[in-house]
Formats: sequence, structure tokens, C-alpha cells
Amino acid sequence: MYFTDRGIEELAARRGEEEVSFDWLAEQLRTFVDLNPEFEVPIERLATWLARLDDDED
Repeated sequence: MYFTDRGIEELAARRGEEEVSFDWLAEQLRTFVDLNPEFEVPIERLATWLARLDDDED
């Protein structure tokens, strides 16, 4: 188990029944990076990965 799994599990446990928009998620990611600029690259990679999930693999 990766260390991050604990955070993901907490997120699912606390907010798993909620529905959020991608606009809301994008705003939260921007706020997080504003407060924690050292995480800019991983957040950018996560956002890009999420955006491209349905892309056809060549």
C-alpha cells in the first residue's frame, strides 16, 4: 500500500457519497497548488492524466 492510499481512502470515506463538478475539482486543485506550489508538477500530471483517460491508446 502506498502512503497516498490512506488519503484516498479518507477522501472516499468522508466524501464518497457527494457529487462534485469538474469545475469545482479544478478550482480545488488550483487552490491547493496556490497554497502548496511544490506540488505543481504532480497536480499538473494528475489533471492531465484525468483529462486524457478516455483518449484512444495508439
